[in-house]
Amino acid sequence: MTSKKLTKLQMTNLLTILEERFNSNMHRHETMNWKDVEEHLMNQSDKLMSLFMMEETGGEPDVIGIDSNTMMYLYVDCSKESPKGRTNLCYDQEALEARKKFKPEDSATHLAKSMGIELIDEVQYRTLQSIEPVDLKTSSWIKTPESIRKLGGALFCDRRFNTVFVYHNGAESYYSGRGFRGFLKV
Repeated sequence: MTSKKLTKLQMTNLLTILEERFNSNMHRHETMNWKDVEEHLMNQSDKLMSLFMMEETGGEPDVIGIDSNTMMYLYVDCSKESPKGRTNLCYDQEALEARKKFKPEDSATHLAKSMGIELIDEVQYRTLQSIEPVDLKTSSWIKTPESIRKLGGALFCDRRFNTVFVYHNGAESYYSGRGFRGFLKV
């Protein structure tokens, strides 16, 4: 992840956006309050930078839960469709390097790592979908089990016909309508 720091204005603007989104979407975190979340954020400049990058790439990050093991807040990309600034990406660096022609600019796992976030997995994706429907027109790469990845595949999800679907594709594939959703523990 980049070691760049947010300016005071960027931090203020980001916190305003996050607070407004938090308060406008209480169905995502009914038992939480913003002041507790903000307190966790204030002394974690690296996490604020990751949230800033999630926001800048169209993810609309918001809190959807608390990790019961670490007691950290779980931020997830809650944009209606897969984040626009994170599309046209193959799954990982191995897949990117394997492409001989028409290589995308980056891979989902590499971009996520550079942002300081992780791809959500199937359980997290289904949890998000149980809170509200997303990816009605797009799809999102999800963290793929190593057993599938070793065979050249990668997983992605979407929601169609009021149902969440998990699909497979070659990890080297990429599409304008497929990006990835990330998560961050704060």
